[in-house]
Amino acid sequence: MENRLLREKIMARLGRFPSKVPLEAVFEEPVDEGAYTRTRVTYMVEPGEIMPAWLLRPQGEKPKKGWPAVLAIHRDSEHCELGKGEVAGIGGDPMFHYGREICLRGYVVLCPDLLCYEERRPPEEIRRRRAALTGESYERFEFTKRLLKGSSLQAKYLHDLACSLDLLGSLPEVDKQNLGVIGHSLGGLEALWLTWYDARVMAGVASCGLTLIKSLLRDGLSQPLANCIPGLLDVADMDDLLGSLAPTPFMMVGGEGDPLLPIDGFYFMVNYAQSLYIQLGVPERFRYFVFQGGHIFPSEAKEAAYLFLDRWLKPLPPGGLLP
Repeated sequence: MENRLLREKIMARLGRFPSKVPLEAVFEEPVDEGAYTRTRVTYMVEPGEIMPAWLLRPQGEKPKKGWPAVLAIHRDSEHCELGKGEVAGIGGDPMFHYGREICLRGYVVLCPDLLCYEERRPPEEIRRRRAALTGESYERFEFTKRLLKGSSLQAKYLHDLACSLDLLGSLPEVDKQNLGVIGHSLGGLEALWLTWYDARVMAGVASCGLTLIKSLLRDGLSQPLANCIPGLLDVADMDDLLGSLAPTPFMMVGGEGDPLLPIDGFYFMVNYAQSLYIQLGVPERFRYFVFQGGHIFPSEAKEAAYLFLDRWLKPLPPGGLLP
């Protein structure tokens, strides 16, 4: 299906998107972390609704055109208590501190909380009184509420993440022509969706977030609620979404033994994307990395992902030669 028509069909199934409002960003006092600063920032995504994030900024000499910038999207967690803080390197599992690690390579990095995670949960006193508004139950509540109102959780995520790109693009030290996205698990799924949705993303990396929806259904595995979009399979599966990115640089990372994401669906997506990027004469713009392991983001996979972002987002070295 031609990309424009496919996009129209998918957008129709995503439902109504929230209206944009001025960001009205508020930057708190930065924390000096040595090689970089860490600043808590909030910005408006809907009337009366803020999105909190950690903003990581290198302290070295700024490149002439500004720093390249990356939106680092967190994984899902059992009780939804982990979010931006883990990606920014101030809590959780060090394996998933990829926002901090990317900043140390010379990027401005924004690590936001998705709806239902970390600071974007109901206040603790409400969670204590109402069990239905805790953890995955709250995510389910937000999901069903949006379906009933003609929208979807994915539409909300895409709207909020696009606002996050607005925030990055508003920073004077950022090179607006070199914006990327990376994520693991739920964050990896959203990295694909955002690269598909927003043309400002110049390169993306998805770790352990992608397989065919049909493979998940075949194996009786749960769908992320963000991917439960009414009628999506009538028009597309994840391979169609991935293929329509070409020629935008994109990388998939997966584990051979991932119990949550059937590897055959992963490889089907890889083969389909490779064929399209080859047809366009840009095979180097699509890469994949498979490791022996499960639903993790090991160091060798992260290094491959970071090198991929370096290639497509950092300014060319003297002489214009790519690494």
